[in-house]
Amino acid sequence: MKVQKLSDSEIQSQLKKMEGWGLVNGKLHRAFECKDFAAAFGKMTQVALAAESMNHHPEWFNVWNKVVVDLNTHSVQGISNLDFELAGKINEIFGS
Repeated sequence: MKVQKLSDSEIQSQLKKMEGWGLVNGKLHRAFECKDFAAAFGKMTQVALAAESMNHHPEWFNVWNKVVVDLNTHSVQGISNLDFELAGKINEIFGS
């Protein structure tokens, strides 16, 4: 898939379709809460495999049952179609 930087209007349009995601500091942002550390780490492992298959990797942070994800595309210096594709996969993995 070709990487395409999205315009502000395209980002706003896509955000309307992405439950739970917002913009923070120029990145797609979402926080998830799991039942415990093992569940959070298991979900992160699933995301890591999906991200690796796309060669598109999240910025993320984990403490106990919480996982915070930020997405942007460094090669286009902004948010791209790949960020929304990965966000969709992350929502599927976390079940939301």
